[in-house]
Amino acid sequence: MITGNDLVNLGLKPGKWFKAALEHINTHNLEGDALQTYLNTVKPAPELPLLAQPVPFHENIRADSAVEQANIDYVRQSMQLLMRTPTVVAGAIMPDACPAGPLGTIPVGGIVVARNAIHPGMHSADICCSVMLTNLGQADPKTVLDAAQQITHFGPGGRPEGQQFALPADIEAEFRANPFLNSARSLKFAREHLGTQGDGNHFLYVGISRNTGDTVLVTHHGSRGPGAALYTQGMKVAERFRQAISPETAPPNAWIPSDSAEGEQYWAALQTIRKWTKQNHLCLHDALATELGATVQQRFWNEHNFVFRDGDLYYHAKGATPLDPKFMPDITGPRIIPLNMAQPILIVEGTTTANNLGFAPHGAGRNLSRTRHKYSKIGQTKEELFAAETQGIDARFFFNQIDISELPSAYKDAADVQRQITDFNLATTVDEIRPYGCIMAGDWEQDAPWRKKKLAKEAARLAADDSQADGSALTAE
Repeated sequence: MITGNDLVNLGLKPGKWFKAALEHINTHNLEGDALQTYLNTVKPAPELPLLAQPVPFHENIRADSAVEQANIDYVRQSMQLLMRTPTVVAGAIMPDACPAGPLGTIPVGGIVVARNAIHPGMHSADICCSVMLTNLGQADPKTVLDAAQQITHFGPGGRPEGQQFALPADIEAEFRANPFLNSARSLKFAREHLGTQGDGNHFLYVGISRNTGDTVLVTHHGSRGPGAALYTQGMKVAERFRQAISPETAPPNAWIPSDSAEGEQYWAALQTIRKWTKQNHLCLHDALATELGATVQQRFWNEHNFVFRDGDLYYHAKGATPLDPKFMPDITGPRIIPLNMAQPILIVEGTTTANNLGFAPHGAGRNLSRTRHKYSKIGQTKEELFAAETQGIDARFFFNQIDISELPSAYKDAADVQRQITDFNLATTVDEIRPYGCIMAGDWEQDAPWRKKKLAKEAARLAADDSQADGSALTAE
């Protein structure tokens, strides 16, 4: 009788497959060549080690200051580690590149191409973060922004009952048919989060076309709860494959083999999330056009945080705008690159080159983290910073709390990013949407219950310390 020890002595690694294999072997009394032939059909593939050297990647970025150079150095180190992942065949970084986690994780402004592999960690939780543009003709921009403030929804959670948009039946059917999306939680998110924008750097922007003088609406947000739930499930599945296929690979870079059943289901789920996210934008744009009685002159969109497929190659764009038509099945116009609330949104076109891999930047990026930026502004009030940096535009925060980490100074210099787009031949600007105003979430956590509880607890501790100090002083007297 063949045992697990016998298989180990043959150089095989124990695993869940041992049980079924041993049962088959002993039922059929396999031995010698017959045993080896069978084992060759069922044993796991050899583990894939990290590549000995990182795959070269294109750097479409330069530094004009010590802070920018430090940022690039960190991004370069991360990419060099990441590019040793066994599946990776090409990569690039854009002028807006900045760190998005520990060393070895894909940076914002990074593109990584993998063969026969989908890496959930390389598209991150904000799957299909994207921008949509609607030309509203000669609508008054202030009227548009005022109406938008009443229609949109920023912050955590979804819309309450009675204020929800209808989830299209075809999208709901796709959720129900896919094991990555059919949980009650995912379906709940799909309904409640439709027509919501979240927080962080997401925005609703109203501006004027340089070319036509028309009023233009641009929204920026991703897949909200449904995307985050898919990311969580994808990372769990990828981790199981990582442990079996390539334990040397860092967990954030784990992948799902695209030709596995899980890979096919995950790819289908990504397409459903893309469809849902586009509908998320459309809900707001259509509702606003209806409210204004405006005729839509033009509309187009693009994601910049997604996985794109070309044959057996999977292009992971973590904050990079797709240019190549093969990446976008529903192209209806050029591409959209926002910079910051006080600068024009760029409308661009471009072609695939050796150094851009078919992508352009997605925005201005950051040189400092949100926290470090806030520390750099100590000595100035939020109100002072807001007044200085939003002069000439109608900038609003949905929760009426200024978030200085979203003011223009929190981002890289917009003019320099534009110069680098030209210098590295990444795209050509064909129009600009010049800012009238915008809405962002703002610092909604300032009045969050958990923060108030934390502040109250800290105040109580300080009061107790003061009371104890006063008692000690009286005793000493």
